[in-house]
Amino acid sequence: MDRRDICVFDSGMGGLTCIRQLTELLPNETLRYFGDTGRVPYGNRSAEILLQYARQDVAFLKTFSPKAIVIACGTVSTTCLDLLRAENKGVPVLGVVGPASEKAAKVSKNGRIGVVGTRATIRTGAYEKAIRRLRPEAVFESKHCPLLVPLVEDGRVTEKDTVTKLMIREYFAPMKRAEVDTIVLGCTHYPLLTELIREEMGPDVTLIDTGREVALALKQLLEQKDALTDSAEEGNRYYYASDSATDFASLASVFLGCNIEGSVERIDIGKY
Repeated sequence: MDRRDICVFDSGMGGLTCIRQLTELLPNETLRYFGDTGRVPYGNRSAEILLQYARQDVAFLKTFSPKAIVIACGTVSTTCLDLLRAENKGVPVLGVVGPASEKAAKVSKNGRIGVVGTRATIRTGAYEKAIRRLRPEAVFESKHCPLLVPLVEDGRVTEKDTVTKLMIREYFAPMKRAEVDTIVLGCTHYPLLTELIREEMGPDVTLIDTGREVALALKQLLEQKDALTDSAEEGNRYYYASDSATDFASLASVFLGCNIEGSVERIDIGKY
């Protein structure tokens, strides 16, 4: 058994959907989350800058001697995962690409798979490459959706939000035409739009929540390593941001479904 913490990071708020999944699956584990809100978005950064940022994020989280680090950021997972693993062999580092790709390859019936994410994520083709290793015959329809993240962070995630619905209709139209039966939500913001996306695409299209899949993969890993906590109490939750702690706490309620005011600490990530 291992009572050390699990640490998660993202470029901003989206990774909180992963924290929500981890809380459901591993309620007794202590979780620490860092959102690099001072440097968001990561999706339009160069590979060199992304690696610099990711190294600093990991360096900060390693000060807590975690038993695992989860990269909830799709952009970092698709561009930096292998290097981060090589540089941090003492601690398991999980990204969202592998688990989500395995699920998509498994559940797709017709082999027509959609991928949505940031510009950087789509540019790498990481999900397509990972899925094609398992389903060589797979056909992809991929789309970067730059306006969805700011809409989510503005709390515009309900059926009343006509602008969000219009953007989803525009972004997902090629996938409807391609008759995909599975879509990888390659950004951790997008699960908050699940109902709107399902309304647009119909009930027969399977939506893959990357945060859910990496949380399941982490649980399986810790079980295999006999590294789950033996605590019977609910684990603590700690939140850190590189910009305003107050703003982070206010917006976090959209992602977590609960109030965390007074529980966020601002971090000078440039020190790491």
